Amino acid sequence: MSDSTSAAPTLVTRMIAEAIGTLVLVFGGVGTALFAADFAVGSAGTPLGVGHLGVALAFGLTVLVGVYAWGPISGGHFNPAITLGMAIAGKFAWKDVVGYWVAQVVGGLVGSTLLVLVGLFGPEGWLSTAQSGGFASNGFGDHSPGGFGLGAAIVIEILLTCVFVLVVAGSTSKRAPVGFAGIAIGLTLTLIHLISIPIDNTSVNPARSIAAAVYGGVGPLAQLWVFIVFPLVGGAIAGLVHRALLAPAMDRLPA
Repeated sequence: MSDSTSAAPTLVTRMIAEAIGTLVLVFGGVGTALFAADFAVGSAGTPLGVGHLGVALAFGLTVLVGVYAWGPISGGHFNPAITLGMAIAGKFAWKDVVGYWVAQVVGGLVGSTLLVLVGLFGPEGWLSTAQSGGFASNGFGDHSPGGFGLGAAIVIEILLTCVFVLVVAGSTSKRAPVGFAGIAIGLTLTLIHLISIPIDNTSVNPARSIAAAVYGGVGPLAQLWVFIVFPLVGGAIAGLVHRALLAPAMDRLPA
């Protein structure tokens, strides 16, 4: 008789883990951008907020925590671009892709909705100001923190998502050191944010972008397509590169 405790988690269980992990990623990362990035200025004129560095660390730390907490259940994607890239690389079942995408988007939306709930009980005018400022959404042109245009957003999202997915695929390889994937993935996401927050507020994750844009107003919603399409393009390229050049056959699922 087989041991039931060793059975693989069901798709529903894995989807729940993905939803929770994406919720934590959005709540931790976007929440830091909203609540703590530019919090206040001290009496000596010293900023008390965590700034771009703090936001970058928040995203990296939340995905690191998620990979170790829920990665053993679902693989710890929390990002549709990772799910697509891993499927193309042969490391994830195509039949489960849509289920993961749904879970990730729903989890992200719950995370941003909880941020709105917190904001409802904040200082007078805080929530309306946060929403009029885009609610930490991704953007280009007038919605870019540094004034960068559409071309810059496209290039950076493809490039950095590709790098991110390659790190995920490589660090979870059977030949990679055991137990260190979460650290590599978390630090890579931190680095990605340090590079690209000034350009487009850093997506590399369509679920994160959807979650923020829903509450960010007309501008972020109008530009949302960029932060859905091009992270997926970057993830797909990474999957192709990993499968063709970097992946040992033993890492791939049976055809």
